[in-house]
Amino acid sequence: MTDKVTAFKQALGNYPTGVTVVTAYNDANEPIGLTVNSFTSVSIEPLLILWSLDKRSQLHAPFLAAPKFAVNILASDQAHLCTLFSSKIPDRFAQTTWSTSGHGLPILHDTLSTLQCETFKQVDAGDHTIFIGHVLEIDNAQKEPLLYHRRHLGQIPTSFYD
Repeated sequence: MTDKVTAFKQALGNYPTGVTVVTAYNDANEPIGLTVNSFTSVSIEPLLILWSLDKRSQLHAPFLAAPKFAVNILASDQAHLCTLFSSKIPDRFAQTTWSTSGHGLPILHDTLSTLQCETFKQVDAGDHTIFIGHVLEIDNAQKEPLLYHRRHLGQIPTSFYD
């Protein structure tokens, strides 16, 4: 690994992020999903968000073909979902509670927020594809977010607000 790549990974590994699980249905109408922390807002008008996916992922082709997807923002008590959806377990959805939304998307239960999106644009970006979604519906709960920092999962310390 080059010094620049090592420095890049160190810099971004020290940047705390929220944790999401992005879900959709594949061509066989089976739910698919994976843990994503490369999630951010893009635009207010129209409401756009983005996330990115490594082209080497087994789920890359199914997400490229998906006309819509959901971003499930995990709550502080959902670290198990982060681990589950970043694993190689074949049927991840059998291990959790979920349902199909009115927009026809697999939605995880009890999350901090869920943003249901139609695919707005897909952008080739090196070894990743950036997925930009037009937000169709938002569901929020009064919960604390799950954070990821230096390969650790946790919640915002209460001292943060002092």
